[in-house]
Amino acid sequence: MTLPATVAVDVGGTKIRAGSVIDGELAHVRSVPTPATSGAQAVLDTIAEVTAAVVAEASGSHGGESAWRIGIGAAGVIDPATGTVVSATDSLPGWAGTDLVAELSARTGLPVRVVNDVHAHALGEAAAGASRGTRSSLLVAAGTGIGGGFITDGHLLTGRNSAAGHVGHVPSATAAGLPCPCGGTGHVEAIASGPAILNTYRRLVDASDSPTSTPVAAPAPGNTRELAAAASAGDALAVRAFDIGARALGSALGGIANVLSPEAIVVGGGLAAMDEIWWAPLRAAFAAELIPATAGIKLAKAELGQDAALIGAASLWNAEQRETR
Repeated sequence: MTLPATVAVDVGGTKIRAGSVIDGELAHVRSVPTPATSGAQAVLDTIAEVTAAVVAEASGSHGGESAWRIGIGAAGVIDPATGTVVSATDSLPGWAGTDLVAELSARTGLPVRVVNDVHAHALGEAAAGASRGTRSSLLVAAGTGIGGGFITDGHLLTGRNSAAGHVGHVPSATAAGLPCPCGGTGHVEAIASGPAILNTYRRLVDASDSPTSTPVAAPAPGNTRELAAAASAGDALAVRAFDIGARALGSALGGIANVLSPEAIVVGGGLAAMDEIWWAPLRAAFAAELIPATAGIKLAKAELGQDAALIGAASLWNAEQRETR
């Protein structure tokens, strides 16, 4: 008997992860650097190579014949109907306009389906993570940027131009006047993303009477991870910076909850790994925005980590995911 088997691939600006999904089980996961600076063709070649490696390893250990196909979650705005990258950031030069389905089918000889990487995360958490069992859910990825994916009645909402889910680009009064990576100003990503929180900390330090609020002298945090460590060690300004960012995001999510009324909002990404220094103000601001009809919407931490994108990419081959809206 020939079993359906999927190579699930997560394509980011710095790494490409891939694994096999057979009978719903993720295995044979491997990760390679993304040759981003070498251009789109080099990235496609690398995806094809890691796909072949996963198929070879899985076929050798699984036994029997499998009918392989590829499911991909890729960085950029992706049109899932055509498999084309509609637009992309500078982290993947030349990525915009790439026909992922045609290019990878030609390289591998396998059928291909593709969505945006955050949308793949949303599908993964809905299939096997924190929002499993719900009919509607919003996945929010909060880290270097802020993105999202909305699932309703088992379908991924992609919207016009496949651009649905840009949670980071809703207005935020707290971010008024602050530049956003999209080129606009005043979006919640400009105050609530990891880099934005670090910038807030630097502004707070500049405005304070002393260069550091920690009880002992320490090098200034150079990234969000170091800032989180400083907050945990008692740096009051670091705690304040996370509080400001978390409250801005929580308020935005509360407003979105009032519009969409999902059964669950699931938060993943690097910031979701924070402790209560970030989560407590996020939850408080979220709850404060809810109207009576939406009060009680579940706000939860993502469960699957980076595997969510692989599980979600594989789910593109499930019958209920063959059409997006």
